[in-house]
Amino acid sequence: MARAKIKLVLDRDYQLTKVDNRIFGSFIEHLGRAVYDGIYQPGNPESDEQGFRKDVLQMVKELGVPIVRYPGGNFVSGFRWEDSVGPREQRPERLDLAWRSTESNQVGINEFSKWAKKADSSVMMAVNLGTRGIQDACNLLEYCNHPSGTKYSDLRVSHGDPDPYNIKVWCLGNEMDGPWQIGHKTMEEYGRLAAETAKAMKLIDPSIELVSCGSSSVEMPTFPQWEAHTLTETYDYVDYVSLHNYYGNRSQDSLDYLACSNDMDRFIRTVIATCDYVKAVKRGKKDINLSFDEWNVWFHSNAADDDIMQNHPWRHHPGLLEDVYNFEDALVVALLMITLLRHADRVRMACLAQLVNVIAPIMTEPDGGKAWKQTIYYPFMLTSRYGRGTVLVPSVHCTTHGTSSHEDVTDVESVAVYSGEQDELTIFAVNRTLDGDADLTADIRSFGDYRVLDHIVLENDDLKAVNSALEEKVAPAHTTQSRVENGELISLLHKASFNVIRLGK
Repeated sequence: MARAKIKLVLDRDYQLTKVDNRIFGSFIEHLGRAVYDGIYQPGNPESDEQGFRKDVLQMVKELGVPIVRYPGGNFVSGFRWEDSVGPREQRPERLDLAWRSTESNQVGINEFSKWAKKADSSVMMAVNLGTRGIQDACNLLEYCNHPSGTKYSDLRVSHGDPDPYNIKVWCLGNEMDGPWQIGHKTMEEYGRLAAETAKAMKLIDPSIELVSCGSSSVEMPTFPQWEAHTLTETYDYVDYVSLHNYYGNRSQDSLDYLACSNDMDRFIRTVIATCDYVKAVKRGKKDINLSFDEWNVWFHSNAADDDIMQNHPWRHHPGLLEDVYNFEDALVVALLMITLLRHADRVRMACLAQLVNVIAPIMTEPDGGKAWKQTIYYPFMLTSRYGRGTVLVPSVHCTTHGTSSHEDVTDVESVAVYSGEQDELTIFAVNRTLDGDADLTADIRSFGDYRVLDHIVLENDDLKAVNSALEEKVAPAHTTQSRVENGELISLLHKASFNVIRLGK
């Protein structure tokens, strides 16, 4: 096999868009140990006076997550928000039908808004359009955002929060196309309900941004007709349509697995085309942007989850969806983040699903054990830290290969982000070949006398290597495999590696 090569020409004036930092968002659902035993664990020596784990908060801050979707997910389609506010001793326990668990409501909207502030983040709130509807969504918005002087805003004040939460992003339900969803709806039913809910909510607070439910995955039989029909109803009132999709190496074909970001790329392009079709049909002037508010690797824990929910239901926060990620999963997360950045002109928000314990970059050991970082923590952290700025439009020449289900897969996948504020250029690149190193060259003459500030690499000879509370086998390192000569960056990218190459003066 010929040595993989990629040639880039980068110019600071060839710009795609400024990145909306909310593309580095995440998600916490009332599911498994995400909330209880995850972000919240009163009595733990690591917890603060409000019961929030300080070690987890620190790890979240290191990720730089600017927005967190809450409280679901499938959970939200049975959520009674009134149960989650006010004095804790008065909050009822409820059956959560989505995950066949018992919800104590000891953490709710009051607490989560405070946690998000401690995490230097904001809340993306989802409303229940499964078992509830327009009035309850309006009541919740009034509770959260209206200053005072009305029933629900005064209720918030009586609960000890005189200042509104000012939540600016609201999801109109969750995965309503899915037959697994409590209150599942047809596209006709959802389109009308979402439009009327959006219209009413914007009368209360015109400053909010609304997300209409898109398809639950690219494999849904109604995709993309669902988007075309529902957006025809909601176009005048919403700002985004959601995308959800998860990826996994179920066939244990690693080369093909590393090509799955091509599937995300095709999904995004199809949804953009559908949004633009609706804009044309409606004779509209605004673009509907994308909120990819559920994405991740998810396949390791499926069998165990089914056993818990079917044979041991109604437990309090059982361990569900606790995938342990390996090194190739980290490479896939890096590839997916590169894909999101390459579409940052329309993908304005995205949420890694989820944040703690549940298909998450951060894990906590049960019963008060330590917190630790999964392999996927590092590509997210590095891209969030250095991917803020303006995505450039490069000229790209790259060698390709085929896999069992993909053709013309680029050997190296990359994106470049320029930060005018820092006067830095960062190239993110994954060599997704498994049997050879790759040569990367980039013409960066338009940036003047830039030099290599750092070359960070995530690599491991074992694709199946995992981290644990006891040992961290996968972590970033610094390398000297990059140099600049006469305005050209010359880099060596080891096989199956994620590279962050920072350049500046």
